[in-house]
Amino acid sequence: MNNMVKQKLSNNEKVLGTFFQMGSTTAMECLGITGLDYTIIDTEHGPFDVESAMDYIRVAELKNITPFVRIKDITRSSILKMLDAGAKGLIIPCVETVEQVKNIVEYGKYSPVGKRGFIYGRVSEYGNSEDASSIDKYMKICNDNAMLIPQCETIGCLENIEEIVAMDGVDGIFVGPYDLSIAMGVPGQFDNPEFKKALKRVLDACRNSSKPIFIFTGSIEAAKSYFEEGYNGVAYNLDTAMYINAFKKAIEQIKS
Repeated sequence: MNNMVKQKLSNNEKVLGTFFQMGSTTAMECLGITGLDYTIIDTEHGPFDVESAMDYIRVAELKNITPFVRIKDITRSSILKMLDAGAKGLIIPCVETVEQVKNIVEYGKYSPVGKRGFIYGRVSEYGNSEDASSIDKYMKICNDNAMLIPQCETIGCLENIEEIVAMDGVDGIFVGPYDLSIAMGVPGQFDNPEFKKALKRVLDACRNSSKPIFIFTGSIEAAKSYFEEGYNGVAYNLDTAMYINAFKKAIEQIKS
């Protein structure tokens, strides 16, 4: 049940991950071999759901890469089931309001922080692990280790970011730069002054609340720059893009 990403963050380490869309236990195993800190199983844009995600989570745990899940929507079922399957963190898309975030915490944290439905699931060895020796102990361990991370990709989330980040039960923020830039009317213009101002606002809010901030990028140079600017985590690219790019580069070199 230990969340290695949260441990690393508490030690002021930077964490690097990628989005998982290939949908194969072998692909997850290979990601674990790379040395990445975490991967985000993408059920918002990816083609899979809880049963397959649970298999990917199992493999990630075996290969010591922390499994996060980007859920498909803000519902009790989507939040509850992925946590029960063993996700160490949830990236929650399309957040617009403070009320939505209150619901996320209610669904995703056990009492006294939230109202998550109780079960001794697979992460507790179905009630047989030492962590499950008492209900109170188990609920606290789950609350401490399962990270709830709203995604800042809408104007509504940006305008309420200070209140959202400060909320008890929110464990960080994940910036979706593409959707956020589109929402601001500057699609893909990551050097736009207004977009940079928005990123600084989110970064400052996270710093002031001592919460980690994550961001996506497909650029190695941008990933380095984000870490230098104070971002705690970067999700670099997608596994599909990395796979395609590696073969395209090899083919170009071999046939040239």
